[in-house]
Amino acid sequence: MRKRHYIMYVTRDEEGRLQKVPIAMGYAYAFVAVAVVGLFTITGLAGSYGRMLLKTQHFNQVRSEQQALRQQYQQLEKDTRQKDIQVASLGSLANQVSTLYGLRQSKLIAAKSAMLAKSHSTDSGTSQDANSYYASLDRLDALRTTALSGLATRALTSGLGATSTLTDWVSLAHAPTLWPIVGRVTSSFGERTDPFAGSGEFHRGIDIAAPSGTAIHATGDGVVIMAGWGSGYGREVVLDHGHGMTTLYAHMSALAVAPGETVTRGQVIGYVGTSGRSTGAHLHYEVRIHDAPVNPHRYMRETMAQMAQTVLPQSYGE
Repeated sequence: MRKRHYIMYVTRDEEGRLQKVPIAMGYAYAFVAVAVVGLFTITGLAGSYGRMLLKTQHFNQVRSEQQALRQQYQQLEKDTRQKDIQVASLGSLANQVSTLYGLRQSKLIAAKSAMLAKSHSTDSGTSQDANSYYASLDRLDALRTTALSGLATRALTSGLGATSTLTDWVSLAHAPTLWPIVGRVTSSFGERTDPFAGSGEFHRGIDIAAPSGTAIHATGDGVVIMAGWGSGYGREVVLDHGHGMTTLYAHMSALAVAPGETVTRGQVIGYVGTSGRSTGAHLHYEVRIHDAPVNPHRYMRETMAQMAQTVLPQSYGE
């Protein structure tokens, strides 16, 4: 006869009597099996959850590193653009200095010597004299025009020397020499700290503080090639003065000119404001030569009041 094993579960009722409840071993084995399976299941779930947490943590770390690398790349791109601007600006300044101080004269002298040697070695003396004659007439006409218009005086006050060419005289005679507004220069040309990002940047022009609504004047005769909203500059105006020279006026509250319009030196082209990326009412002013920014201080030689004092007496014949 097969033996059966039981587990006795003893309890005590409300009256204090003992009660015995037999539980077959098969049920006990089944309970233990279920408990073991449940334990393994809970352990597996806990392990899976732990692995998921580790993967999530690793993913967050990789994402943070990716964002940091993206920011570093954007900063490097910005630094590269700033360096390119500085190089272009320095190159333009070097060209001006070399022209003003006659560093190109050796090339001109060599070319002139070659032309003289060629003229002596051929029988084209008559044609050479004719070319020189017409070239002299062209130079005389250009000098007469600049003298009558008062441009020669402006060229003389711009620092030209005896070694400067006629092209240098004409270029600087048309250069923007007027202050666009009168005010305190709050940020100069060159390296500075970005007022928004707090990092270093290359400032392409100068900032002149003035009350909002102050009239902004064209610093030289030119043609409006841009009058509208510019990226970061807000309302801006760009004037083309010829000979590769342009000026930019930014952060305006309102515009007074339109693209294609011809303006004269001293004409109101807009009004001071805070449009665009600005910390307060001011004018951002740039001078560019062949699209490379140069220091505007070099050209800012006269205010509107000084211009009025020199123009009015001439207009009355004094």
